[in-house]
Amino acid sequence: MKKALITGITGMDGSHLADFLLKKDYIVYGMERRSSSKQRVNINHLLTNQNFHLVMGDLTDQSSLMKCIKQADPDEIYNLASQSFVGESWNTAIQTSDVTGLGVLRMLEAIKEYENPIKFYQASSSEMFGKIQSLRQNEDTPFYPRSPYGVSKQYGHWITKNYRESYDMFNCSGILFNHESERRGIEFVTRKISNGIAQIYHGMSDHITLGNLDSKRDWGYAPDYVEAMWLMMQQDEPDDFVISTGETHSIKEFLDIGFKLIGETDWLYHVKQDPRFMRPAEVDILTGDSTKARKTLGWKPKTTFEELVNIMVQNDIELIEGKLRRT
Repeated sequence: MKKALITGITGMDGSHLADFLLKKDYIVYGMERRSSSKQRVNINHLLTNQNFHLVMGDLTDQSSLMKCIKQADPDEIYNLASQSFVGESWNTAIQTSDVTGLGVLRMLEAIKEYENPIKFYQASSSEMFGKIQSLRQNEDTPFYPRSPYGVSKQYGHWITKNYRESYDMFNCSGILFNHESERRGIEFVTRKISNGIAQIYHGMSDHITLGNLDSKRDWGYAPDYVEAMWLMMQQDEPDDFVISTGETHSIKEFLDIGFKLIGETDWLYHVKQDPRFMRPAEVDILTGDSTKARKTLGWKPKTTFEELVNIMVQNDIELIEGKLRRT
């Protein structure tokens, strides 16, 4: 059985990837930071699986990473951990750079020093493109990040490539465009919308407070995207791939579909805009070109944008219903 170590195991991508790999008969080790309060809602269903194990580690601590690798002895490492909330990265720029940027270097150094070869996947991001230099972004599009998060991700991306070329390591990067699921953190705009709509449906609130409603993103479904991560690691040679749907949708479209699910067609009076949620440097539109991944990996998205929105809103409606029944 292959063994994989996943950083960021309690996050959306980490938990979906663990589900995927366990179905592929992997033994999965999830790296978790030591803290007084555990945020395990996304992995509670995995804790009784005999092929799933948690190990303690932190991307800011080199020795802990080396201990994690020694304990797991993995064939593959998927580095999904980061300070991943773009808006917050202006408030915690140094921490974001340390975890999301230098954390990649620490992991690569630990892998380089380990006695056995390990395949490495780095979670790069479409936020590296930032101020777009072309209508559709592919692997050759120049980067122009517009946030501390995007800058940190660009460092992680380039150090992954540098170590691949310098030390003949199997390092690949997935430049993933926006992808969401019902496991997304509540602070992210898509989950904020789906949860807000669910609260309005249940009469617990009458509005959602948001920032820029005109931002456009290339949104996919996270379980589709973790399959692409795995496919990259099964290739004969390591490479970098853009993963995207190729379609662009706005926050307003997300709201349209979400409110339609609860029978609301005029949602304007349910939405308030607050300058506090506006980014200092906005990325207005991102659209990915995943031609290379479709040809080389045989990958393509399975879930439509409308299906994604409906999954998230319906999930939050059911979560609140469950809480109300228990009170």
